[in-house]
Amino acid sequence: MPRERTDRRGWADRVSGVVLGTPGHGPLVRVVAVEGRSGSGKSTVAEEVRRALADRGEPVAVLTMEDLYPGWDGLAEAPVLLRDRVLLPLSRGREASWYRYDWERGGFGTERVGLPADLVGGGGTLIVEGCGSGAAPVRGLVDLLVWVEAPGRVRAERLDSRDDAEAYAPHRARWARQEDSLYARDHPRDSADLRLDNF
Repeated sequence: MPRERTDRRGWADRVSGVVLGTPGHGPLVRVVAVEGRSGSGKSTVAEEVRRALADRGEPVAVLTMEDLYPGWDGLAEAPVLLRDRVLLPLSRGREASWYRYDWERGGFGTERVGLPADLVGGGGTLIVEGCGSGAAPVRGLVDLLVWVEAPGRVRAERLDSRDDAEAYAPHRARWARQEDSLYARDHPRDSADLRLDNF
């Protein structure tokens, strides 16, 4: 598996080159999954790659899995929601839409959201970031799977310093157990097309 490091200058531009060199399966957009453990830096990586692609003139959008998790016990269900609501429609040339999970209310919203018109209309890249974005239920619909790696100590420090650290703290251990279960079953790290060391 090819590897890249985020402490090397120009890493996001090199990753964007890999993205652009990857053919898409669906007729509308290329799908990139940015997968890894909590605190590995997936959101930051996804945003840097999004910016690098946009700088190259590529229509691009980021979908966070946090929109699709059905609550704190919903990690196992989220890849199926991603597949059914977003990736299957895109693979069939249709627009995708979904309901965004409202973490404060504890349920999915009532207003459908979708991808930007310029992405769907003109092709481009959809980056899906979050735990479960490269799980087995979606793997055949993802064009490029990026595994973001960071040591446990670094991940813990990042989780401690997040803006929502206090709200996340009561759920942290049970979310980690869900990650352990998902990754033991689906092995997205072993199936990744690119490993990104984000130390």
